[in-house]
Amino acid sequence: MSTSPEVTPLIPPMRWLLYIAAILVFLAGLVLFVFPLRTEEWFAWTVNPPMTAVFLGAAYWSAAGLEVTGARSVTWGSARLAVWPVFVFTTLTLGVTLLHLDRFHLSPDNGLLAQIATWAWLAIYAMVPVAMVVISWIQVRSRPPAPKPIREGRPVLPLALRLLLGAIAGVLLLYGVALLAVPVQAATWWPWPLSDLTARAIGAWLVGLGWAAAQGQLSGNLRTVRPVALTSVAFVILQALALLRYGDALTWPSAPAIGFVTVLLAIGVAGGWALALSRAPAALP
Repeated sequence: MSTSPEVTPLIPPMRWLLYIAAILVFLAGLVLFVFPLRTEEWFAWTVNPPMTAVFLGAAYWSAAGLEVTGARSVTWGSARLAVWPVFVFTTLTLGVTLLHLDRFHLSPDNGLLAQIATWAWLAIYAMVPVAMVVISWIQVRSRPPAPKPIREGRPVLPLALRLLLGAIAGVLLLYGVALLAVPVQAATWWPWPLSDLTARAIGAWLVGLGWAAAQGQLSGNLRTVRPVALTSVAFVILQALALLRYGDALTWPSAPAIGFVTVLLAIGVAGGWALALSRAPAALP
């Protein structure tokens, strides 16, 4: 008799960690998406141009949805699709932060709010990955109160959707790693100008999103893809709003700009398709 993540209840510490993480990313997204011109005063580092700020803000807000959906999951099988991408992203972002620490608002010359935001940023990205590892270990060792035999599930998404998610994951992971490793060279394929720091910050997000897409296409239960599906749809809607506000920052009609919009459309199609399937009556409880 095996213990499956699909029937292992989500433990309260993991649920609360996801809720706390959702609040934190919502606050970060609030500054970046709503006040992109005030990052020098209100954020941990100055983000330019504004299109970069709203892109990152949209990513943070969509991640808040991922974490809330994961926190509301009944089982670990569904919630873990939110946990691992967040762990990957926060770990990479901690590395990016330490690599570019001189760009952060730690100097007394920066405003008080910017300094507070910086120290909060450092504390969050230092503690969240560790907390996720510890609580995940406790979660994995937990057992359902009434174990029952579970048949091993195979991926249940339609082949076409799995292929689409796999292609999205491949593009995001490869380009995200390139932005992290060689930001100057990789940024030439981004549709607006990036610095080393902003290229790596975006790279961390792309790797996290790519990881989520890769996990989603391997899911053995339609309902477990819901956190990833909701996040994908929210991400595309928010990025569309970002383009309406600062889309003139993109170099139209260049290949990077066309590629950017194409990938967004692909994410939207995959997310909407997976969301519809996860809500269908045929989805497993």
